[in-house]
Amino acid sequence: MKDFVEELKWRGMVHDMMPGTQEELNKGMTTAYIGFDPTADSLHIGNMVQIMTLVHFQRCGHKPLALVGGATGMVGDPSGKSAERNLLDENTLNHNLSCVKNQLESFLSFEGENAAEVVNNYDWFKEFGFLEFIRDVGKHITVNYMMGKDSVKSRLETGLSFTEFSYQLVQGYDFYYLWKNKNAKLQLGGSDQWGNIVTGTELIRRKDQGEAFAMTTPLITKADGSKFGKSEGGNIWLDPEKTSPYKFYQYWINSSDEDVEKYIKIFSLKDREEIESLISEHREAPHQRLLQRSLAEEITERVHSKDDLETAIKASAILFGKSTTEDLESLDEKTLLQVFEGVPQTEVTKADLSGTDVTTFLSEITQNIIFKSKGEARKMIQGGGVSINKTKVEAPDQEVDFSLLQDKYLLAQRGKKNYFLIKVN
Repeated sequence: MKDFVEELKWRGMVHDMMPGTQEELNKGMTTAYIGFDPTADSLHIGNMVQIMTLVHFQRCGHKPLALVGGATGMVGDPSGKSAERNLLDENTLNHNLSCVKNQLESFLSFEGENAAEVVNNYDWFKEFGFLEFIRDVGKHITVNYMMGKDSVKSRLETGLSFTEFSYQLVQGYDFYYLWKNKNAKLQLGGSDQWGNIVTGTELIRRKDQGEAFAMTTPLITKADGSKFGKSEGGNIWLDPEKTSPYKFYQYWINSSDEDVEKYIKIFSLKDREEIESLISEHREAPHQRLLQRSLAEEITERVHSKDDLETAIKASAILFGKSTTEDLESLDEKTLLQVFEGVPQTEVTKADLSGTDVTTFLSEITQNIIFKSKGEARKMIQGGGVSINKTKVEAPDQEVDFSLLQDKYLLAQRGKKNYFLIKVN
């Protein structure tokens, strides 16, 4: 068995750890869990740190439990929140649970001696009455102890409902239940979860005189101070309907050199020797973006598929490198529009194309967005600097007779970097 703690340490993934945790893990196969609250119907790359923690845990020979919070999702975790979250209705919550469970199952192995399990805390809370809970759980944890937690103290001035105040008790009982029924000796999570996790170890100690352990990973920050996992459009989701594989790939490709050295250790399954070799090679020629490409390719294929990765690479090459008409035609409409998001656009009708020469089309008919005049268009066409759908326009009097992309678009290119998307109605 590989030493899990040492594996996470060189990857920069250890923030806090209870004394004795490493010794417990080195005794043999250990069961640990991480909780995922179903606040949305998809996980995002901010959740990937914890997913990878479970993946590394399993690869080190231990048994991972992924807990989906059917019960805790009804309460709302105050950790790291400045205001109370809106509570979800039951149908939304169940839909989210199903989606999150399916995503988690694609990362872990459910075969072998240390097969992963996905558990739902609603299964043990649904029959647990309020009076029974405050008698059997609440009496073991003092209010003073709960008030000492950062997630509580930081909200006392702005207000904290009893619902959110009680969250750490509910999460603490999760740990107790999994310790007692699944032999889970360790809870893992982000550093903002430390208070909730140790409430569980305290409950296990006070209620059954048992021993359990806690370990957290640091919260990822970006070198420029912006939040990891966010883009201008919001979260980078694992669901391809929310964030396309192209945009997912682009997020990693656009990582800064400083950030990507940190990311590849956390999100790659490559071993230490290979990663350190890649980092060394990257530092010698950072302009080649070797680390960015290596990470983007590995993580896009793992989260989506090999076909999705190939499409993302092809789409990226269209805008930033050499590509062909066939590459362009292979893109679906959603990816095409995302690749050329932000480029100037205009609309014409099919009647505008009939019998029209390309010079007139690229100036007057497209409202002079591409070229201000026929003379300017003619001169650049003669110089070989104009393409439509990645095919070079050969002559100024050439007829507009190009196949439409997705039956409705033409892509004009002026020079190397100026693109224009024309919608044909």
